[in-house]
Amino acid sequence: MAVSVFASFFPHEQSEGAFVELLSGMVTATRAEPGCRRYDLYKSVGGSTAYHLFEISEHYTDYRARVADMLTEPVGVILLEPVYAQG
Repeated sequence: MAVSVFASFFPHEQSEGAFVELLSGMVTATRAEPGCRRYDLYKSVGGSTAYHLFEISEHYTDYRARVADMLTEPVGVILLEPVYAQG
């Protein structure tokens, strides 16, 4: 069964570049993994440094320990169960 995850990140200003670099590399690698259906990184509009990751996969990848020191607050993770979802 696939798991859908919506995670929100709030990196420190001084860590934003390193954070984006780390997650960008993870996007490429994770998309190549078996069972990954979707793995997309978004940035909030309006000057915010908030980033949001949307993942649908057969497995849940734990990367939170690697980004913890780059964030102003803990990752907000919401596990989702599809009701009417495409893909």
